[in-house]
Amino acid sequence: MIKFEYKVPGGKLIKVFVSIKNGVIEEIKITGDFFLHPEESIEILEEKLKGINVNEETKIRNVLNEFFKSKTLIGATSEDFFLALKGALTYA
Repeated sequence: MIKFEYKVPGGKLIKVFVSIKNGVIEEIKITGDFFLHPEESIEILEEKLKGINVNEETKIRNVLNEFFKSKTLIGATSEDFFLALKGALTYA
């Protein structure tokens, strides 16, 4: 499992743990010191990201944008999560 940490400029830390199999996100865990409400909804996001090809940046960005549209997120943005995930996938 690959670990990548992204520090939001002037903001919070996003940690991504991801495993890739055949170019597809097999497992993913996202943690950090950002504030997300409802907190447990991050698991829903992780499930939505599983099975996506690592080269489908537009799809990944769309999943993130759609997910965060209905959540309260403080200290980071959807784009910050994309950059954290992209960083992790770069090392895959």
